[in-house]
Amino acid sequence: QVQLMESGGGSVQAGGSLKLACVASGSIISTAVCMTWFRQAPGKKREGLAAIALNTGNLLYVSTVEGRFTISRDAAKNTVFLQMNNLKPEDSAMYYCAARSSRCGATWDDPGRFTSWGRGTQVTVSS
Repeated sequence: QVQLMESGGGSVQAGGSLKLACVASGSIISTAVCMTWFRQAPGKKREGLAAIALNTGNLLYVSTVEGRFTISRDAAKNTVFLQMNNLKPEDSAMYYCAARSSRCGATWDDPGRFTSWGRGTQVTVSS
């Protein structure tokens, strides 16, 4: 069964905004402690962007998106969001959400430390 599902991607011009959503379902709802948004562009490695520690609410960002991207959640809807502002062509990628049952810690942005993934949503930013 699908446990993480992303939505909200699309095509925008540089400077525009998008808000991605990741809805969790199934057993992940009760076991997830850390949720991270990743992205992967063609030919590049998967990059961690932002994470939220579901038990503490602590937020973590990679420096390249801090100040432009905001991660948040709606606990009642089992949804984590990624608000992306001032988008740049280099932000074009497939965006994924991931979850795990261990704390975020120093490995919040390591894709190898996550076992639950959504299928992704495409973001394309034109100049």
